[in-house]
Amino acid sequence: MGSVRAGAADAGTAAVAAADAGTWKLGDLEVNRLGFGALRLTGNGMGGGSDGPPIDRERAVGLLRSAVEHGVNHIDTAAFYFSPLRSANELINRALSPYPDDLVLVTKVGPGRDPSGAWLPMARPEQLRGQVEENLRQLGRDHLDVVNLRRNGVTSIAEHFGALAELREAGLIRHLGLSSVTPGHLAEAQTIAPVVCVQNWYGLEQRTADTNGLLDLCRRQDIAFVPFFAISGRRREASATDTHDDRLHAVARAHGATPAQIRLAWTLHRGPHVLAIPGTSDPGHLTENIAAGALRLSRADLDSLDGLDDVSDLDGSGEQG
Repeated sequence: MGSVRAGAADAGTAAVAAADAGTWKLGDLEVNRLGFGALRLTGNGMGGGSDGPPIDRERAVGLLRSAVEHGVNHIDTAAFYFSPLRSANELINRALSPYPDDLVLVTKVGPGRDPSGAWLPMARPEQLRGQVEENLRQLGRDHLDVVNLRRNGVTSIAEHFGALAELREAGLIRHLGLSSVTPGHLAEAQTIAPVVCVQNWYGLEQRTADTNGLLDLCRRQDIAFVPFFAISGRRREASATDTHDDRLHAVARAHGATPAQIRLAWTLHRGPHVLAIPGTSDPGHLTENIAAGALRLSRADLDSLDGLDDVSDLDGSGEQG
């Protein structure tokens, strides 16, 4: 593999496009592999230190529009991404509606929060329709492109996934996915309905999906694997920092890139079915993240980065902590 396109890390001069990372299909919906995660637009502090005031509303709207203008057509969101002042879904609606024909909005259900933001127990199967309808209202849609069932601690997902399959048959959902699961959960879901994507915690320092075979299983079955926390690692949804390994810094210097860009490039190099959904509230970081899709890491780069795997959770689902 070659090197990075000249200047890709320079947010001020590079002509960046999400299409540089290539494409993949979520069912019949083709998306650029470099997408956008809306969580950090809200400052909702979901356990990883991102508490704090959200960015200005108009700045958030402008950032979402800029992402789409640069070719991002896969946005990850959820009704439970909100703070006292911001709702990710409502920001997306305000910024992008009427939606471009090729824009794919991926939502998730299962967890819930009351109006004050306090977490509720995992939704019962019969409550999932209400969560789906809440996403529809907030986004201003008559159907959802993709809905991930986030396994919020339940052992068997059959009843919950079956309830979503019924909503898919009813036309409220186009495609179904899973979040925070193991290979066993994927197999369980596939006996009920097709799965187009799996969204798990995965990155340089969290590679349980390699050791338990989930990453390769998705590849063999043409299922998109969509890592979250790919940049921030064990800091989860908190802002990425410069506390990166020296090997990561060395690869970044060699490519004239930032450590965060190398983390994203490494993610995309894990297979053509691996997508990236980095989130940010900073327009400059947005440009850098999209530019990371043009990075081409060498075999030597990848071998050097392979030594950074030193943390894992119980099952690779991302639900610990």
